[in-house]
Amino acid sequence: MTVRESEFAQALAGIAVRAERHDREASFPHEAFDDLHRAGVLTLTLPKELDGGGAGLAETAAVLGEVGKADPSVGLVTAQHLMAHAALARPDNPWPAPVRARVQRSNRHGVALINALRVEPDLGTPARGGLPATVAARSEDGWRVTGHKIYSTGIPALRWLSVWARTDDENPLVGAFLVEAGTPGYRVEETWDHLGMRATRSDDVIFTGARIPADHAVDVNPPGAPLAGRGLPFLAWNNVLLSAVYDGVARAARDWLVRYLNERVPANLGRPLASLPRFQAAVGEIEALLLTNSRLLSATAAAVDSGEPASDSGLVKYTVTGNAIKAVEIGIALIGNPGLHRGNPIERHYRDVLCSRIHTPQDDTILTGAGAHALAEGSIPS
Repeated sequence: MTVRESEFAQALAGIAVRAERHDREASFPHEAFDDLHRAGVLTLTLPKELDGGGAGLAETAAVLGEVGKADPSVGLVTAQHLMAHAALARPDNPWPAPVRARVQRSNRHGVALINALRVEPDLGTPARGGLPATVAARSEDGWRVTGHKIYSTGIPALRWLSVWARTDDENPLVGAFLVEAGTPGYRVEETWDHLGMRATRSDDVIFTGARIPADHAVDVNPPGAPLAGRGLPFLAWNNVLLSAVYDGVARAARDWLVRYLNERVPANLGRPLASLPRFQAAVGEIEALLLTNSRLLSATAAAVDSGEPASDSGLVKYTVTGNAIKAVEIGIALIGNPGLHRGNPIERHYRDVLCSRIHTPQDDTILTGAGAHALAEGSIPS
C-alpha cells in the first residue's frame, strides 16, 4: 500500500488548518495521524509484503516535505516513525524476528507510532558520548527499566518506546530496550513548553521499573560497539528526512510571504509591495536558497537509494536547515513588525524552523567532522 494521493491531499489540508491551534495550545494533533494512516503515510516504509509502501528515501523525503509544510510538528513525529520502520526493514536489522514482526504488523489496522527515547537530563544527547543513566535490570522474566528520558517526541501517541539504557551488569551492555505503551512502571510528565515545534509534545518520561520481556532487549551491545543498521545509510535517512521537514517550513513561509506581498497595498504606494524591485530581489534570494535545498535533498536521496554511501549527508543537513532558517529570516526582515505578529503564520514558521538547529548531528559536530576529514585528506601526499 502506497500513499493515496487524494486522501493525502485532504489530510494535509486539515493538518495545515489546525496547525496554528495546536501550536498555541501546545496540544498533540492526534487527528493528524489518524488522517495520515488512512492515506497510507504511516506505512510508507514498511515492507510491501506487510502491506507497506516499501518506499525508499527519495519518496519518503518528498512526502515528509509536504507534511512539514503543513505542520512540522506532525512532520517530525512522522519522520522519526518512518525512519524507525525503514531501519526495521533492513536485512541487517538486529531485532529479534518475532518482536520486529509484531511492531511492523501493529501498523496495519491503526496508528502505532514508534520513536527512540535517548536523551537524558544529565547526559544530554548520547551522540556526544557517555553511558545512559537509565538502567535495564535483569529479572526472572525479562527486564525492569528505570530512568528518566527528556525530549520524548510524540509521546502522547507512541505505541512503541525504544529506550536507550544500560544493563545492570558489572560490565554493562548498552542499547535499545523496547517498551510498549501502557506497560506498568512509567509515567509521562508534561514538561514541554518550547519556543517552537510545540505540538510535538516532547515531554519527559519517568521509568520506575517498567517490566518488559527478555526478547525486548532488541539491540544491545558492549559500549562503543558499532550498532547494526545505524551506519551511513541510517545517518543519511536521519539527515535527509529532518532536513526535508524543515525545508517544508521554509516553503510554507515563502508561500505566505508571496501572498502577503501581493495583497498588501500601502496607501502611499497605490500598488502591491510585490511590484517593488527591493521586495522582488529579496524573494529571489529566498528562491535561490530553496532551489539549493531542493537539489541537495533530491540528489542525496537518490544517491542513497542507489546504494551510494552518502557520507556527506551531514553537510547536506547543515546547508538545508541553514538555508531554511535564512529564508524565513529574510521574509521576517522584509516586512518588519507584521512578521513577528502572532496572527501571521510566518511568526510560527520562524519559531519552528529555528528548532532545526538542535537535532543530532548538530552543526558543530558536522563541521568539525567535515573539516577534520578535509584536512586529513590534504595531508596525504599526491
